[in-house]
Amino acid sequence: MVLQRNTSHLYLQYQICANACHLFCYLLLNIFLCCNRVSIFYWWRQISKDKIFEEIIKLEQSEVSASIIPCSGWALGNIVNLATNHDDLSNSGCFIQELDFCLYVDVINCISENLLESFEKSKGTSQNVGNITFHADTSVAEEEDTNDDCRMRTLFMDLLKPIYQQWHLRKLLMLAKEDFPCRRATDYDPNLKNIHFRILKLSDVICFYYHMLRIFSSLNPSIGAMPILNMLAFSPGFLVDLWEALEMPIFGPPIQNSQETGHEKQLATSSSGVQVSSMRQRRNAKDTANRWSNVLQKITGKSNDSEEGTLSDSILFSHESNDDALTSWDIEAMRHASEGIGKDLMCIMYLFCAIYGHLLLVLDDIEFYEKQVPFTLEQQRKIASALNTFVYNSFIQNSGSYSNPLVDVAVRCLNLLYERDSRHKFCPISLWLAPARNGRIPIAAAARSHEAAFGIFPGIPHRSSVLTTLPHVYPFEERVQMFREFIESDKASRRVTGEVSGPGPGSIEIVIRRGHIIDDGYRQLNCLRSKLKSCIHVSFVSECGLPEAGLDYGGLSKEFLTDLSKSAFSPEYGLFSQTSASDTSLIPSNSAKLLDNGIDMIEFLGRVVGKALYEGILLDYSFSPVFVQKLLGRYNFLDELSTLDPELYRNLMQLKCSQHYDGDVEDLFLDFTVTEELGGKRIVHELRPGGKNISVTNENKLHYVHAMADFKLNRQILPFANAFYRGLSDLISPYWLSLFNANEFNQLLSGGLQDFDVDDLRNNTKYTGGYTESSRTVKLFWEVIKAFKPTERCLLLKFVTSCSRAPLLGFKYLQPSFTIHKVPCDVTLWASIGGQDVDRLPSASTCYNTLKLPTYKRSSTLRSKLLYAISSNTGFELS
Repeated sequence: MVLQRNTSHLYLQYQICANACHLFCYLLLNIFLCCNRVSIFYWWRQISKDKIFEEIIKLEQSEVSASIIPCSGWALGNIVNLATNHDDLSNSGCFIQELDFCLYVDVINCISENLLESFEKSKGTSQNVGNITFHADTSVAEEEDTNDDCRMRTLFMDLLKPIYQQWHLRKLLMLAKEDFPCRRATDYDPNLKNIHFRILKLSDVICFYYHMLRIFSSLNPSIGAMPILNMLAFSPGFLVDLWEALEMPIFGPPIQNSQETGHEKQLATSSSGVQVSSMRQRRNAKDTANRWSNVLQKITGKSNDSEEGTLSDSILFSHESNDDALTSWDIEAMRHASEGIGKDLMCIMYLFCAIYGHLLLVLDDIEFYEKQVPFTLEQQRKIASALNTFVYNSFIQNSGSYSNPLVDVAVRCLNLLYERDSRHKFCPISLWLAPARNGRIPIAAAARSHEAAFGIFPGIPHRSSVLTTLPHVYPFEERVQMFREFIESDKASRRVTGEVSGPGPGSIEIVIRRGHIIDDGYRQLNCLRSKLKSCIHVSFVSECGLPEAGLDYGGLSKEFLTDLSKSAFSPEYGLFSQTSASDTSLIPSNSAKLLDNGIDMIEFLGRVVGKALYEGILLDYSFSPVFVQKLLGRYNFLDELSTLDPELYRNLMQLKCSQHYDGDVEDLFLDFTVTEELGGKRIVHELRPGGKNISVTNENKLHYVHAMADFKLNRQILPFANAFYRGLSDLISPYWLSLFNANEFNQLLSGGLQDFDVDDLRNNTKYTGGYTESSRTVKLFWEVIKAFKPTERCLLLKFVTSCSRAPLLGFKYLQPSFTIHKVPCDVTLWASIGGQDVDRLPSASTCYNTLKLPTYKRSSTLRSKLLYAISSNTGFELS
């Protein structure tokens, strides 16, 4: 039913039962009678809302009222439509004269609550509230929308169109900030002289849009809450108002600390906003070229000259393990999750998370880090810590049920903040770990819960776990340990079924020619798929065609995987390329499409990487975060383009930011297409349907910027990522990798930091050939290694193991173990008296992680010989 206001009468666009019509119209008449200067306050107080909703329920249960939209929904739409005058074409409008705004907001909120309650009750009969058709028998729900249903929904959303126009929000916010009271009812009804009228508050307006956002999400047939989210996210100041309403009850009044450093004061949020404003003015006064250079350096993490960056790092990342630091990020007001916040705060928090989560999708790094809009970085840390504590405790206390809308939007917003922090740090690590610092679920229990969340164990209820939703509350090292436990559990289950997981009879035997390692590997292994988890026995054939001596006890398999990877991932081979001259991370090359079975080869390389991860073999390269994000099933946003194509990123940002391009964009003669040159051919891709006929204008340039970034970062790379993922998932289950972000995935593949703990290596080293831990040469070796520079130690590690990084969990997990083998090279007595030492160079057998060390007598000789060997990359051939 739709009622529309006319100058002289009300008419029905949809006919309903006459005997229920007058009861259903009570709320609508309130607004209509207002136009005729009749006290709607009087009408509202004379009619019990409970009575009205009772009659609405009866109406919904009658056969004549069966509709995709509940009756309370039509009441809502009609009240909004009757209370406003608006222009669909210009998105302008106004409220009707003499409207009681307080009562308007109250009535909308009251009906909205009733409508949302009906949605909640109907969830037992349908997963999608918007697809339910209400009948006399409310237990029956139809899943399929008919054309009439779609038209009905569209008509309903048209009635609510004023709500997602900015003039509607601006008017209500203005009245709320001015403490606007209800108009005097005594002007229309002398009997109401002693009635107290309340003031329209900001909380009323927030509650209004909280209800609208949830209703749009449920009933909008095509794009959900997008119209209202766009309006709210880009309404100046509204998001800041929401945060101010949240900040005080969560963090309490600001504490003035006279001992703050000057930089901390600069980052702190001023309650008056004067300090923040002056900061932004100073930023805007910077030279444009310098600002772009500085920002791009910040985004790529290569700026070491900025004083601000250095100070910020010292503030953020000092004393990471300090218990006080952990406690400070565990926000007390959020520890009780949903049970600890009232209804008003819940509405504010839901609306804030939904709007800010939407804005974060389009907020670029320049706005976030440099301009710091809409929030300073200090405020961003507060927001992240509050949401992190709230979501964690929601899952731990089971109060955040998985159908809880507040928890859902909080998780989405939190994950977007965490992903941005993973790309370019603005939060200390302690912030993400803080909520779980004392009560983390044990690793084994967390791992099992994580498997249950992915349906691995049918007997366990299928529900989200903390580890699935918030893996970052566990330190990275613990998640790596879980990853290894997943693999060991998988190996154990395969042994039970009789599959071979170690060297010996029944392992897969392959013969590899040294000069054809990629072709032979692909031909013999690609068809095995998940059987690659079994042990592989490798026999090498030299370039002369002769079988090489040696038994494979794991070392030759490691050598095969590392050599194959080195050749196949080399940019010269054509499957992968480096993202830039300064960044050696790898990404699939578009030219791979032109190679014979190029996509199949990328799928095979996914299996190779999966095998390396499965066996704990480190590979000395890393992938572009853009590529890894797609492997992990995540979306790449605009700012990732800065690492992939810096020039295109700069051009798009200049187009996006009006201060960098004030002219008419149409003068650039751009359209919604992108041209790709491949194999001497020019291929035109449309960024949107009909894109070649759509010119880029000032009005749609933001759409163009994001569409171009989406093509480069998602659409173009997707076929390669899908192929690689198919191969990788044959050995590594996707839910194992969901524990990590893109940077952590690369560490999982290629090891830890660019240095290692010498004592850890020493404690996990084996000695062969006659050496022991107490041998003179061995003692000299460890003294020399400790005195090496970090870069020299990394060269040594690569010399012996073929990878310059240590295993993430320490050398205990290096396979095979680091070994020092004695190479007897005795010097004659007279030569020794004359100061001569062993002249032979050290060598290595990388397939067995073995350093072949001659029996040097002096540390100076050992140091010089070892540095020469590792710097010139002499190795296996000299052993």
